[in-house]
Amino acid sequence: MQATAYTYDSETRSGSVLLDDGTPVEFGTEAFEAGGLRLLRPGQRVRIETEGEGTALRITLVTLQTF
Repeated sequence: MQATAYTYDSETRSGSVLLDDGTPVEFGTEAFEAGGLRLLRPGQRVRIETEGEGTALRITLVTLQTF
């Protein structure tokens, strides 16, 4: 699934993304570190992996979108 980076806190290594429908979803340190990233800037296109649905949706991986 793709999304757009919305917020990122370099101290906690967590933040949020906006899904293509505009829904914001937060991600934790574990999801950020699983993707091997060092930095994330708002507006960057990212690939995410999730589990759950609806209000229980949880991001398990954040990495940069590659083509």
